[in-house]
Amino acid sequence: MRRGANRAGRRAACAVLATVSLLVSACGLNVNAALPFDVQPGSIRHVPELEGVELVVGSKDFTENIVLGYITQLTLKAAGATPIDLTNISGSNGARAALQNGQIDLMWEYTGTGWLSYLGEDEPIASEEEQYEVVRKADLERNGLVWLPYSQVNNTYGFATTQAYAEQHGLSTMSDVTEFLEQNPQEAEFCLDTEFANRPDGMPGVKQTYGFPVTETKIFGSGAIYAAVVNDTCNFGEVFTTDGRIAGLNLKVMEDDKSFFPQYNAALTLRQETLESHPAIAEVIAPVSDALNNDEITELNKQVDVDGRDPAVVARDWLVDKGFITSA
Repeated sequence: MRRGANRAGRRAACAVLATVSLLVSACGLNVNAALPFDVQPGSIRHVPELEGVELVVGSKDFTENIVLGYITQLTLKAAGATPIDLTNISGSNGARAALQNGQIDLMWEYTGTGWLSYLGEDEPIASEEEQYEVVRKADLERNGLVWLPYSQVNNTYGFATTQAYAEQHGLSTMSDVTEFLEQNPQEAEFCLDTEFANRPDGMPGVKQTYGFPVTETKIFGSGAIYAAVVNDTCNFGEVFTTDGRIAGLNLKVMEDDKSFFPQYNAALTLRQETLESHPAIAEVIAPVSDALNNDEITELNKQVDVDGRDPAVVARDWLVDKGFITSA
């Protein structure tokens, strides 16, 4: 009983401080300003059981996860809950710890990250559904964390080149790339980040699986690789498959036709006790999760990273366009 009271008190303190955007030392995280949107139900209906329920929504510190965090907040707000914004937590491990210790209640996570990074498993599962099921079961049993049904957003690794280069050389799949580079080894220039260049599920594994010949490797920060490909610094670059810069810079991702890369489907995660206290969360989020896929999230990421729009505004407009909420 005391444990629940302490958590409730901590959340209440966070809620008050959130309105003035102060650093909350008691919570250990930066509470952001309350969302400045007056949203109302659309196809997401008002849920009396959620009326006034404070739910702290967190996210990691990259565009896609932040957008998903705002989509969740606005959905819950339309249903009657009182979301508290704790998006943009630095680092995956920090965000995960915040969920486990009760500083946040909800966060979008990725199946491959849960399985390989948090649960410490060595081998990814090739099937999206099977990867989800094993991580869902294991995380619940070991950590009391619930994974709601996964979306079709699958933010995994890939290799990209420019649309013009792909069309010129007839490249659609990674096997196409292998065949082309075997005949044209001088074209085998790759831009990678340091971690991907050395990890088993990165370039070493790709070379083993596909037989990529590599003439030159150039190391960049992951964010700089997209521009490096466009500027002809390298012909092929390591990318994340739902990054908005792929569309914004007119890049083409090669199909992973041998299914080498792990599955990273996005799903909303929360503690078991939170879902047991507020089971309506799952029902409210389900249609939104179902509407998300790689095309949808890539466009939303592009609006933030390329067009310079605010992620909260992007999230609101998407929910309004889909009819999930209405906005004054």
